Amino acid sequence: MGLFDGISPRTLLASALLLSSAAQDVFARPAPEPKVPWMRNRNGAAKKKMANHLKRAVEGHGRRTTETACADSLVTEITAPKPNIWGELTDVETAGVVAWLFAQEDLNLTITEDAGAWDNSIQLVEAMWPNKTDALAFIDGNATAPSKYAHVLLNNRATVDPYYADILVGPLPIDNATATWEPLSYPYNKGDGGTVRNLDADSDVLYAEWIFPIGASIADITLDLWNGTAMGLDNDTLDIWGIDPLWQSDGKIIRWDTFWNIPTGDFDSETLLPLGLYFMSDVTGRDPSKWKFEGWLYNNVFYSTTEEFRSAYWGSCFKKNTANEDGPWAQSDQQGEPLPMDDSYGPTVIAPAGSRFGIDHKEKYVEWQDWSFYIGFNRDTGMSLHDIRYKGERLLYELSLQEALAHYAGNDPMQSGTAYLDTFYGFGPYAFELVQGYDCPAYATFINSSFYVDETTHTHINSICLFETTADYPIQRHTTSKYVSVTKNNYFVVRSVSTVGNYDYTFTYSFFVDGSIAVEVRASGYIQSAYFAHNEDYGFHIHDSLSGSMHDHVLNFKADFDILGTSNSVQLMTAVPSKETYPWSKGQTRNTMKLERSFLETEDDGRLNWAPNGATQVIVVNEDEKNKYGEYRGYRVLPYTGTAHLTVKDSSNLENAAHWAEYDLQFTVQKDTEPRSAHAYNSQDVFDPPVDFAKFFDGESLRKEDIVLWMNLGMHHVPHTGDLPNTVMTTAHSGIQFMPSNYFMGDLSRRTVQQVRINYGTDGGAIEVETFGQLTSQDNVTCKLEFTPVEADLWGYTGDIVVRKFPFDPNDPYFETGSIV
Repeated sequence: MGLFDGISPRTLLASALLLSSAAQDVFARPAPEPKVPWMRNRNGAAKKKMANHLKRAVEGHGRRTTETACADSLVTEITAPKPNIWGELTDVETAGVVAWLFAQEDLNLTITEDAGAWDNSIQLVEAMWPNKTDALAFIDGNATAPSKYAHVLLNNRATVDPYYADILVGPLPIDNATATWEPLSYPYNKGDGGTVRNLDADSDVLYAEWIFPIGASIADITLDLWNGTAMGLDNDTLDIWGIDPLWQSDGKIIRWDTFWNIPTGDFDSETLLPLGLYFMSDVTGRDPSKWKFEGWLYNNVFYSTTEEFRSAYWGSCFKKNTANEDGPWAQSDQQGEPLPMDDSYGPTVIAPAGSRFGIDHKEKYVEWQDWSFYIGFNRDTGMSLHDIRYKGERLLYELSLQEALAHYAGNDPMQSGTAYLDTFYGFGPYAFELVQGYDCPAYATFINSSFYVDETTHTHINSICLFETTADYPIQRHTTSKYVSVTKNNYFVVRSVSTVGNYDYTFTYSFFVDGSIAVEVRASGYIQSAYFAHNEDYGFHIHDSLSGSMHDHVLNFKADFDILGTSNSVQLMTAVPSKETYPWSKGQTRNTMKLERSFLETEDDGRLNWAPNGATQVIVVNEDEKNKYGEYRGYRVLPYTGTAHLTVKDSSNLENAAHWAEYDLQFTVQKDTEPRSAHAYNSQDVFDPPVDFAKFFDGESLRKEDIVLWMNLGMHHVPHTGDLPNTVMTTAHSGIQFMPSNYFMGDLSRRTVQQVRINYGTDGGAIEVETFGQLTSQDNVTCKLEFTPVEADLWGYTGDIVVRKFPFDPNDPYFETGSIV
């Protein structure tokens, strides 16, 4: 599905958020008297230090009350140890690149707002991340920072064979005496100088001169069937759009399009309103006069011409199916009888001591407990994390989304022909402002993200959030006849949400006090449904004429491990059933189980699925670094929740464009020439894409090498009635976890003082409470909770802040709240 003039699930409209909440009284209750005769805390120095810190925080902000208040929630400002070499371009750097490019006559560029279908324009300007081999010398040593370059994507349409061209521009900042540009080809394995054809160059002409005239040609039928038309007019009540990617075979470009009802209200429910009429077009080449209409499909009957279809339609035997129409069933506002007592203010999470982490806002560098990392951001994949360290030792060089696939199936050409590769649309431009108190706690720290479009830089305010929170379960507990001990599970979260078409994807990276990391994706939004006719094998019947069209979500992530250096291996440890005879078993065979250990030897062995019964542990280890007991130190990779790889074998839609989706886990040797598993425009040439992931696997050794894991999260989604109006995130959820395996000498969560041990006597009563240095009411440091039901200024929700880059005017930013691409 392209970026069409009609309403499309891949064209996002930012809407104003109108939320209100009735204020309610909140009454504070005095803390109960402790029931224990003695409360002690061994860490008196830590208590005194924390009390003084809180006292200074209160006095420094002029918050004086009869009680000692807690620190406010402002995050601690820190200084990054090194500049963020994965950060975004500054306004000045971007403006310099754009101005310099327009001065290069050989590029023949036209300003985007003036460009037509036969003009060249700039599609993208963003920072080019440095090669890892160059970056390590800087972040680990005293080398100077790698030279900074811009990655630019040119949309070259002034030719009969339009194409996108990736180029490298720099070094930055631009100096006319030293600046150059060259094709950016080394990260891609297509071998054609960093170019890929553009099948979307004539999208405006396509609709004006092809799609809408076809809709008009059967206006009598659409009026009779659905009382509507799709002719490109302002009063159209029907929309037309179709498959993505386009069919590409035998030198031809084939479209299948279908009709949809346009929603009657403000809700984005069009993907719930298919009408079951499809048509096929051959749109090969750039000359509309040579395009060919190939036929109609309705009710599982194919008609090769419009005349044949019209004759059948107006005949006496034609069966007319009912329409899917908009209504309250497709609207996501509150409906039905309110839940009992639901009008009271619900449970909420607070941070009474303020933020307990630090951030360098300029460098987007974060520290929490013993964790540290940098945040990157780009157009294709949105947020990424870099140089992730625990106690100063790097565990991961990079942790980032690579691509997201939604592959459909069905008996009609729309569902059968749809396999969205979402970086074509980009996760960065659709990472909008987060809703405080809903997407993230109101006390979270929010940072901005920026991206280039049409000679402007757009900044999405508060589009990434960072916060510490507490799980609803402890990280440790144990009860004996003498004591009970419990440790709170406090952890740190980095989150962003990207709305690509009809789906909202929430990306969450979590860091825990035991040294583990979790990567999670949750999805919500409107499903893309199918018309329910002859397709019982492809989904449930979920509304009047609606099928919950089956599809796979597969989201590929890169995890570049550096376990105690860059010499890593992948160990497999499998629990297997066995029959054993032991010296003590007196000759009898025991049915039991044991461990089998092995290593992945080469990349050819490196494509894995999770073993049945979760029997195989996958551990990235450093074979040269053993603990004192002789065990390899490493990190285990394991499912955090359900994951998925693509069900379809040898996809007819994707061909060579998404081989990364075929397995759960895939290991390769790190190469500067293989930084991404996909290219945003792989869908434009599925047989020969810019990045063919299968070519990564060329038999190289995986023993004691710089190992990269390409892992897939996802869901096999068969929408049911509960997906109406929107899919919910409780079940549309997938995650993977990295946990230490013999990496530390013991459980590092023991270091936190956020735990308690209650000793009790023979009569069962508590005789001692150990709080390990936590501040308590016994320390005369209390928090006065000044709580109001509305935690955030929801009326302050805004759109992009836009700065024009050509001509560059940093003093005249403006806001834009409509569609951005």
